[in-house]
This record gives sequence, structure tokens and C-alpha cells, in this order.
Amino acid sequence: MKPEFHITEKAAERIRHLIAGHDGPVAGLRLYTKAAGCSGLMYRIDFAESPQPEDAVLEVAGTKLFIDRASLPYLKGARMDFKEDRFETGFVFDNPNAKALCGCGESFMVEEMAADETAS
Repeated sequence: MKPEFHITEKAAERIRHLIAGHDGPVAGLRLYTKAAGCSGLMYRIDFAESPQPEDAVLEVAGTKLFIDRASLPYLKGARMDFKEDRFETGFVFDNPNAKALCGCGESFMVEEMAADETAS
């Protein structure tokens, strides 16, 4: 299954650079969301030796990104870019599912979490 997730060429270039500089076997990067941060979910990126059985694999410009299936609903339609300027360096996400962001930009909230919070 091909995920509805997009990677810019700049992000793919950075992924290739990270993989080339990594010690040890690595087939790509794993992207997933984790319950954390002040808004509810955080993006996490780790080196991956191989895809897990439940990963969706996205191949862009000679690089591979493995996305776990549990995170796919939160990432549907999102775009991953790489930003490097005087103030910030790192992967950035434009995610249409994010209904709220924390002040530091490290975490996000999706609609179902916002609804659950108001019921409490």
C-alpha cells in the first residue's frame, strides 16, 4: 500500500545524506507518531535496518521512508520537508490533520484527540 504522504526533494536529499553518514546497516528512515508532547502526538524519525511487516514503504528520489501503519491516519496527506536556515535546521511537516500545535512546534493534536479532551 502506498501511503498518502509526500516528501520533498530537499527532504529526500537529507535522508540520503543521513543514511550515507550512518555507521552500520540502514535501509531507510522510519517515521512514526508517538503519544508525547504538550499537544498529544510527536513525529519521530529513526534509522531502520529494514521495514517492519506492517510498515508502508515510500520511495522517493532514491531513498526509502518506512511509516508504521498505526501512524498513517495521522499522516494522511501530510508533506515532509527539510528546512535549514539561521534559526532552525530539521525536518518540518505540513500536516492537514493537525488541528493544534504546541508553541515550540514539537507536537500536534488531531481532531479525535481534541474531541476526547473536551469530553473530559
